[in-house]
Amino acid sequence: MQTLIAGGVVVSATGSAPAEVLVEGERIVAVVEPGTQLAESIAEGADLVVDATGKLVVPGGVDAHTHMEMPFGGTRASDTFETGTRAAAFGGTTTIADFAIQRRGESLRRSLDAWFAKADGQCAVDYGFHMILSDVNDQSLAEMDDLVAEGVTSFKLFMAYPGVFYSTDGDIVLAMQRAAAGGSTIMMHAENGIAIDVLVDEALARGDTAPRFHGLTRPERLEAEATHRAVELARVTGAPLYVVHLSASGALEEVVAARDRGQNAFAETCPQYLFLSDEDMARDGFEGAKYVCSPPLRARHHHDALWRGLRTNDLSVVSTDHCPFCFKEQKELGREDFSKIPNGIPGVEHRMDLIFQGVVRKEITLERWVEVTSTTPARMFGLYPRKGVVAPGADADLVVYDPRRRQTLSAESHHMAVDYSAYEGFEITGGVDTVVARGRVVVSGGRYTGARGDGRFVARGLNQYLL
Repeated sequence: MQTLIAGGVVVSATGSAPAEVLVEGERIVAVVEPGTQLAESIAEGADLVVDATGKLVVPGGVDAHTHMEMPFGGTRASDTFETGTRAAAFGGTTTIADFAIQRRGESLRRSLDAWFAKADGQCAVDYGFHMILSDVNDQSLAEMDDLVAEGVTSFKLFMAYPGVFYSTDGDIVLAMQRAAAGGSTIMMHAENGIAIDVLVDEALARGDTAPRFHGLTRPERLEAEATHRAVELARVTGAPLYVVHLSASGALEEVVAARDRGQNAFAETCPQYLFLSDEDMARDGFEGAKYVCSPPLRARHHHDALWRGLRTNDLSVVSTDHCPFCFKEQKELGREDFSKIPNGIPGVEHRMDLIFQGVVRKEITLERWVEVTSTTPARMFGLYPRKGVVAPGADADLVVYDPRRRQTLSAESHHMAVDYSAYEGFEITGGVDTVVARGRVVVSGGRYTGARGDGRFVARGLNQYLL
């Protein structure tokens, strides 16, 4: 099967130009200048022609941070691997990296197998796994090298959630030492969980139970402090560090300082930290629960610092931390106690569109949009040049994007399995027209034409940015 995407402007991290893209089977086989004899002969032999006139052709998005079916606080994220990856496809994301969770007392191998069982045969797009280390011991440290050999090359630790995921500084040093020796990357949830728990207990003792106190008990200085500590531990051990879901300027300053001295330190932010704020958590009644995530949403003045970080490459990636919980029955578990509200915001479907607003507003360039949503996450997590680029030999994961389309985001029209939208009523410019995943058209004109199981597990290599 040969598919030709014709008439569009191909956008890469390094530039943009009109080009015709020929797909054969699951791979891109040619990217040619339009109007040439070669382009005409390719068009004549194509089985399917996708008209991209007036549109952009970009590599499929790579969302490096999702939580499908994640257990949390007695419930679990409402998107399955089937529904969540289908929603991702609608939004132009053709690869996700989800988190397999090690339960305390359980081996990494057994924990990873449990996540394979959830995802196998269910996904609409390709997927990989990071591994959450919640029980650092001799066995799990030894297993890290085994997982790297299987293509699970990044390991997440938590400075937050004592009694659940929390790792001591000593645990973190041990894991970092193993990562430094084996070439894998340590991902860090950087918040001072011990101090936060004190603030939470004090707030509840005062009767401060509303959703907004979730943010007030997780102040941005405790994110900055933890980020500083993570950076210094990585500096001591020589481990590559990737700070997940960075939300505030203070934490960003710590990453900038590390990068300026040549340290292998990287960070991602998420759309919610660029478009939402603590004002949303303070909405009337219990509405603020829809916006409870960790780290929490910050004051609006942090938005400018994060956009600047994206422009300067001090922030390398935009992921979603997609972890949806329905407002009814799930978020409502914390109606009388904000600490029991499941933490997470849905967003896997809207990442590409929301970050494109940065292009519309001239916060970032068109090329930078592609870089932070596709090319850099592909390189950061060992998927490039298979993913993240429109070039011969790459997987045929492609998005035809209409830069002039107007749309209004709403729970009524999204495809995520959650009963609200954090971006309800947002009027945006730009939208997905056609999505090709592994050479198959899976979204066209707002219709899903793929099938469960189209996506496959992708073994990842090492971080390609390491010095």
